[in-house]
Amino acid sequence: MKRCLRCGAVFAAPGWRCPDCGWEPETRNSIACFAPEAAGVRDGWDPDYYPRLFRLESGNFWFRARNRLILWALEKFFPAARSMLEVGCGTGYVLSGIAIARPAMALTGSEIHEAGLDWTARRVPGARFLQMDARRIPFTSEFDVVGAFDVIEHIEDDRAVLAEIRRALVPGGGLIVTVPQHRLLWSAADEYAYHKRRYTRADLVGKVREAGLRVLLCTSFVSLLLPLAAVSRLRTRTLETFDPEAEFRLPAFANRLLEGVMSVERAAIRAGARWPFGVSLLLVAQTQDG
Repeated sequence: MKRCLRCGAVFAAPGWRCPDCGWEPETRNSIACFAPEAAGVRDGWDPDYYPRLFRLESGNFWFRARNRLILWALEKFFPAARSMLEVGCGTGYVLSGIAIARPAMALTGSEIHEAGLDWTARRVPGARFLQMDARRIPFTSEFDVVGAFDVIEHIEDDRAVLAEIRRALVPGGGLIVTVPQHRLLWSAADEYAYHKRRYTRADLVGKVREAGLRVLLCTSFVSLLLPLAAVSRLRTRTLETFDPEAEFRLPAFANRLLEGVMSVERAAIRAGARWPFGVSLLLVAQTQDG
């Protein structure tokens, strides 16, 4: 069901015009824009990153391994899901992987910056796209799954985002989220990416439960590579010495080796292991009425 962001009315209609108050979002390039005033704000993300990400994601071990972990979680916990919203879909790398693995699933991608949706549309032309602020999601009981992959750490009021995600889920619907872990790993990379925080497990689990969701899985990942990541982060504590593309400029053999290490991690998680420490956290949750 759609939700009017002006009066709060819930309705089902082909378009976005509210039957109660008549409000409808602005449309740009056939995309409904629910927060056009925020589209150019760089407080949580810099839209200049999109071309770089589009060029580098598919060849980098971390993005490839994270995609496989997300796809595993989606299949294990929500095999019957027919619809999914990705909050903060970036350039569409995760959404494109889901489209290939689950071609029958109805996919919606959202971004606060319209520029990101332009890149996503290249990868996932069959998806529906929305420009919106994740703190005000224009849906109620609409999606079987909502995903937010390294997104909520960019938003000061992450509790509001999680509450809105809960509202957008159908009864029994689920959340899959990834976030950076361990405050001690804070470095120039976080500042460059406009992060507001890195999470502890207790912090993330607590906020998800506070939103009215029950946690099905919470595990660290990029765990075997944590010592290497820690050394790298300690060397880049200041923006003056930080090279944002250094981690992408890996020799091919090193990229394959690191991807192989993360494959071992993923196999352990699939077998039931739950890593206590890592560079990132993966959490899966479901509505209490599921």
